[in-house]
Order: sequence, then C-alpha cells, then structure tokens
Amino acid sequence: MENKGLNKVDLIFEKINPKEVLQKAFNMTSTEIIQDMLDSGLKGRGGAGFPTGLKWKYTAAEKSQDKYIICNADEGEPGTFKDREILDRVSTKVHGGMAIAGKAIGAKMGIVYLRGEYRYMLPKIMIELKDFHKMIHEIGYDFNIEYRMGSGAYICGEESALFESIEGKRGEPRNKPPYPTVSGVFGKPTSINNVETLVTAMMIINHGAKNFIQYGTKDSRGSKVFSVSGDTPTPGIFELELGMTVQQFVNEFGDGDTKAVQVGGASGFCVPRKKFVETIIGFEGVPTGGSMKLFNSSRSMYNVLHNYLDFFAEESCGQCTPCRVGCQQLLKGIEKVKKGEVKSTYLTELTKLADTMKIAAKCGLGQSVGNAFKSIVGNFREEIIY
Repeated sequence: MENKGLNKVDLIFEKINPKEVLQKAFNMTSTEIIQDMLDSGLKGRGGAGFPTGLKWKYTAAEKSQDKYIICNADEGEPGTFKDREILDRVSTKVHGGMAIAGKAIGAKMGIVYLRGEYRYMLPKIMIELKDFHKMIHEIGYDFNIEYRMGSGAYICGEESALFESIEGKRGEPRNKPPYPTVSGVFGKPTSINNVETLVTAMMIINHGAKNFIQYGTKDSRGSKVFSVSGDTPTPGIFELELGMTVQQFVNEFGDGDTKAVQVGGASGFCVPRKKFVETIIGFEGVPTGGSMKLFNSSRSMYNVLHNYLDFFAEESCGQCTPCRVGCQQLLKGIEKVKKGEVKSTYLTELTKLADTMKIAAKCGLGQSVGNAFKSIVGNFREEIIY
C-alpha cells in the first residue's frame, strides 16, 4: 500500500488570482472540466467520498433548462470546524468552485446552505460575494449565488434533507432513487458538493490534475483540511496530505498519552492505540470529513460513547423506525450495562442492532451510528462494562 506519510500542504488557503483561474475554466468545455476532475481522482471532502467528476458528469448528462449547484456548508458534525475557516478566509474560492461546477453541468444558479450558527459570517461574505458577482460578469459569465440559512438541524447535512429545508419544508431525508443528479432541489438536476470539495476543484483547474495527483495515494488523491481537537497541545486547522497513518498523525498532534483518535466525528470511527500504525487516514482506511479528536488516558470511552449516542438520539429526525428507536435503545442499553442491570453479553445484542441500523436506516445518520458504537465497544469493552 502506497503511503507518503504526514506532509503539511498549502493548497486550500494558497493565494491565487481567482479571475485568472475562472477565465481559464470558462474557456474550457464542460467535458474538459469534468475530465480534469476525473483525472484528478478528487472525491467528496464532506466524508462520503463520491468521485466529484462522476457527480458532475451525471448531472451534466441530464436534459433540463434548470440545474443547480449546491454548496453544503451545514457543518454540523461534532468536532468539525474547517469549513467555517475556509469560508472566512477564502470564500471567493468557494464561490469560484461553484461557478466552475456550474459551467461543468450547465447550471446558472448556485445556493450555499450555511449552518445557522454561522450567521454572524454573512455580512463579510455578502461583501465578498458582491465582488465575486461583479468579477465573473466582467469575464462575461452568467452565474449567480444565493445563501440560505440552516436552523441547527444535524439531519440537514444529509443532502436530500438539505434540499427539503431549502424548499421551506421540514428537514427530512427523501427516498432514493431518484438521486440528486436527476431530481434534487426543486425537483431539478442538482450537484451538491462540500465547501472544501469546491475549493479543491478550483485549485485543480489552477494547477492541473497531474500536479494534484502528486499528493496523497492512489485511492486518496490530494490533501485534506483537518479540524484537530481534544487532548492535543496544538488544536486548530491543518491541511495535510492524505495517506498518513494515525500513528504519524498522533506523533505530530498527540500529547504523548493518546489512547484513541476519533476519525470523522461522532459518525466516524474510533481508532485505538494498538491500531495506530496499521490504520491509514484516507478512503482506503478510515475516511474523514475533517474531524480528528484525540483522547488520552484520562478520558472515559464510556462517556465518549454516551455523549455520541445522546447526540444521535437528539438529532434523529424520527422519520424511520431503525434510527428513531435504534438510537434510543443503544443509549439505554449501554446505560444498563454500565449500571450492571444487564449482563455484559448484552453488548453483543446491541452490536447486532447497530448492524441492522446500518442496513435498514433511511439515511446516513442512522446508518453511521454503528461506526462509533462498534469501534468503541469493540476496542474499549472493559470501559463500558465497569
């Protein structure tokens, strides 16, 4: 397995001339832009990891007068705060990535769905957006962006629930198919991408796919912005090359007593110390939307798991039974085990429930609950039962 190790990169926040990059993109055909994304191997930076080029290709293939580019800036995953930093520092790159995506799929309209808690950023962003619109109109390209606010619902990070929210409805996941590329927001073909994905797309146009693939590994091309928090002497935002091991990450950011790293937030995977060396941070190992939480020996992994399950039980939209009931039963179950009200073997039954939720839950919220549950119970069982 190719592994280039830990390498700090400056791609997302690199200073560029956005007008020159956009002029370059607008002189390309839709097919050429999409091919650049395919050649780069860029996968969604929100955590799901779907190839960006394919998403744009499928949306471009749809015959419709109206199409949309949606920027998912509803950064609700616990421990993730990198999209806030990107929007604060390089919002023009976000808007530029949306315009490039618009050219690729044939959309004239973009919508940024911004986390409700980030409303304070709007005055500054609106000034920068006005300048952006002026710039691309000077270039001679017709593309407009609007901002819509979320209201603090974790479920609206799921793409179809986000569409429902934009349309003024209750934020609940839709049935699939149809997929967003066919019928997304307002029933029109839609490409929805994460904040970081759109910025990365703009940088790929700037540097070229061949330069981009020099970073990362075969399965995880490029770099990634990480939100580092927890028991670390150096919390903050860091852009790192994909393909490092958890051990390399801990060597850089740990406090010398790291016993676990939660990769990907509450919906991600908890990696124990014994698996640091063998675990790759990337799509061939443990993918992440950006959250990296470090826990040292002073932390109770039971408390960590309890906090996650309490969060999921609160944030479940309640639409499907596996998630609505499953989250509550997992939470109540570990509480009973901890109190000694049931035998520790009950954890095996709860694990089966988590497996069922992964198959039966309607959306990614219920499907991902088992990630943290199984990895914490599987690796720190002794902390759950005593």
